[in-house]
Amino acid sequence: MRKIMIIGASGFVGTHLIRRRAADGNCRIVAVDIKQPRERLPGVEYVTHDVRDLSSLSGHDDVDMIYNLAAVHTTPGHEFWEYYDTNVRGATQTVAYARIHGVKHIVFTSSISVYGPSEEQKDENSVPAPTSAYGWSKLLAEDVFREWLAATVGAKLLIVRPAVVFGHGEGGNFTRLAKLLRRGVFVYPGRRDTVKASIYVKDLIRYIDAMWARSGDYALFNAAYAERYQLQEVVGRLKHYFPAARELTLAPSVMITAARLIGMLPNNIGIHPERILKLMNSTNVYPKTLAEAGLLDEDPLPRALEDWRAESLGAFT
Repeated sequence: MRKIMIIGASGFVGTHLIRRRAADGNCRIVAVDIKQPRERLPGVEYVTHDVRDLSSLSGHDDVDMIYNLAAVHTTPGHEFWEYYDTNVRGATQTVAYARIHGVKHIVFTSSISVYGPSEEQKDENSVPAPTSAYGWSKLLAEDVFREWLAATVGAKLLIVRPAVVFGHGEGGNFTRLAKLLRRGVFVYPGRRDTVKASIYVKDLIRYIDAMWARSGDYALFNAAYAERYQLQEVVGRLKHYFPAARELTLAPSVMITAARLIGMLPNNIGIHPERILKLMNSTNVYPKTLAEAGLLDEDPLPRALEDWRAESLGAFT
């Protein structure tokens, strides 16, 4: 039975990945994170450790595969240097650990942030143009893993660039959107047609598994839906569950001012001026590699939302 190590295991995607691997029942799991796990599953070995220094992580010389999911990613929310400190140093430490312990298989979750926001469609052949510290740190981390691959005989690397990932336990953009609709109103900042590439967390894991199974020693793919849903489409699909909610459009300047005021409240749900601006910028990313592999479903958003609703008992949390 193979042994896998999941670094960043206590995060949103890591929690779902552990559930999936535990359900498969065909591997031993070492879950590594500086934070305590959201849940503890039987048979999983949970290790508290910082990805920025794996030199003292011992007792796992028989690991066959590493998933590196660890990242500082929330924007805004961190100092400029923190993205590089965790994302790039974490990549360097992961490949150092792999070299020392003879691990030949790595999956790394990067981000579509490496492309930067764009109204123009981007795919895996597009030249990266990050505009944030997060995007730059992920792009640099990709190079760290590619250098490891080139220098390691028999190695295999899969780099995944996920779009906005949503699902139970996410606590991010989609969750905030659902909370606003539950409260009765969603306000668009100046436009409704912003393209927001997205992916359901279970589909993300499914695509990772499929691409790993069919790829050679290296593959890179965008984990996103081919539909590249506009914001108004996502809101419309979620409104199916909140039919009384209203949709309004206000000038961005008005919303940014309101966000600053709301941000002062003790129970603010995460509204921030920079997040308002992000809602105005498209992330028009196409999953060309998945499409060419024939792995994409047609219009998967309704199915994904229904599964999320069921798993969260209707709360969309």
